[in-house]
Amino acid sequence: MKILVTGGAGFIGSAVVRHIIKNSQDDVIVLDKLTYAGNLESLSEVDSHVRYAFEQVDICNRNELDRVFSEYQPDVVMHLAAESHVDRSIDGPAAFIETNIVGTYTLLEAARCYWNSLESECKDAFRFHHISTDEVYGDLKDTDDLFTEETSYDPSSPYSASKASSDHLVRAWYRTYGLPTIVTNCSNNYGPYHFPEKLIPLMILNALEGKALPVYGDGMQIRDWLFVEDHARALYKVVTEGIVGETYNIGGHNEKSNIEVIKAICSLLEELVPSKPEGVIHYQDLIMYVKDRPGHDVRYAIDASKIEQQLGWIPKENFESGLRKTVEWYLDNKSWWLRVLDGSYSLERLGN
Repeated sequence: MKILVTGGAGFIGSAVVRHIIKNSQDDVIVLDKLTYAGNLESLSEVDSHVRYAFEQVDICNRNELDRVFSEYQPDVVMHLAAESHVDRSIDGPAAFIETNIVGTYTLLEAARCYWNSLESECKDAFRFHHISTDEVYGDLKDTDDLFTEETSYDPSSPYSASKASSDHLVRAWYRTYGLPTIVTNCSNNYGPYHFPEKLIPLMILNALEGKALPVYGDGMQIRDWLFVEDHARALYKVVTEGIVGETYNIGGHNEKSNIEVIKAICSLLEELVPSKPEGVIHYQDLIMYVKDRPGHDVRYAIDASKIEQQLGWIPKENFESGLRKTVEWYLDNKSWWLRVLDGSYSLERLGN
């Protein structure tokens, strides 16, 4: 197949691209605007491969999307391009509305136009896979509840509201126009190449530098943690074996409170980096509780039984093994995150 991956230079997108190039014979076309979260260095393992191509394109640019569809003739679209950080959405929601809603609409229309031009056999095989988040479901009040594919949407932040809107658009294009779409909603991802503003890499890097480890509120917000390489396997499984019109929830079976996650990182660093920054006796001493985020959801948890039973996917990593791999990756790849922190990685997207 020829697979067009939007947002392919992002955290999850780059994991998907690396997985496809290394574990299939498919061609991959990465389409990415290269905003702050897009990093071509996350694709350095595969970017010289003959089955890899890159296009720096904004999904809101219809003319460029039409050109890419015409030039590459993809069999599949995997749509991961999105603004995704809750704090950023609170400070500046406009970019989330533009990319996640208008961008998804523009991509859907470009895909529909292209799909309508295909011969019947290719038209039947075409897939538009929209990758979304469990945050669209809102907050779980009961500690025994799980998000299923039938859970009603109740988003809390500008980010999750914009993703909920994009989900609705994708389903409407299937229902109204027949565009063969599939939707997946995943739990919190973590792993290599994660942008340092997110919880796990932020805590790792702050601890290594002897900086405070800020914890929102009491730190008891619970998330289901999914190792990004397990997610990449699931997404490829869905796009190659999933049923058109269906939704699949993808979770890691790893419910942990934020404070548990941070303390687990500190424990691993005690083992792996016992030589601490000056003035630090224990990494946990760096934990600092700060004012909670507005509208902060207390608990997310995914019921992933559908994808397990229907497609045979289960995560390979538990939280302990995945977190160890993640911490070790950041310790072994200092040059990658230093270039992110000092901004030098972004020279590529600025054309320098």
